[in-house]
Amino acid sequence: MDSKEHILQAIRQNTRRKYEMPDLSDIEKEAIVYPDQISQFCDIMSQVGGRAIVLQPQDDLDSIIRRLYPDARRIATVTDTFTVNGRTLQAGCATYHPDEAASSGELDGTDVAILQGQYGVCENGAVWIEQDVEQRAIYFISEALVIILDRHKLVNNMHEAYRSIDTGKYGYGVFISGPSKTADIEQALVMGAHGARDVTVILV
Repeated sequence: MDSKEHILQAIRQNTRRKYEMPDLSDIEKEAIVYPDQISQFCDIMSQVGGRAIVLQPQDDLDSIIRRLYPDARRIATVTDTFTVNGRTLQAGCATYHPDEAASSGELDGTDVAILQGQYGVCENGAVWIEQDVEQRAIYFISEALVIILDRHKLVNNMHEAYRSIDTGKYGYGVFISGPSKTADIEQALVMGAHGARDVTVILV
């Protein structure tokens, strides 16, 4: 039993009373919705310091990555081929798979990681990433992230997102909204302190 399961088991054993989840239906009725989800998502991504690109029929994934990150040398991808919204995208520019690393420390020095998102949230630019590799540190240790997302998997708000998300076989997922930002030391904005310095979402 690992430490996480040990803690959860202790909580279960010492829980004396359980409460039902509150009914949020009235609040959800007032949640914001957007008539043009793609436009809203692209706008909010820019506001949070990232970028969203709507993939056109003639666009090539490798070309976009090379144009955005011309100096990238170590590029990780969670899969060689992404099949999204009826299109097959090849990550030919990738140099390795994260699970080829024996430990998370070997992921250090990754310039770009190519991931697949499950849902994008229009109100805040967050993208739900369901863990699909053993070395989940790749989501945070890479200098830049390129997230492939089906444009039909955009939701208006976090209420809709939480009704849809899953944690998959690894039991872990994370919302990523733009590059990592912190300003808790003297209110000086620092990019990339806890994650990627640059995030691009490609809507397919």
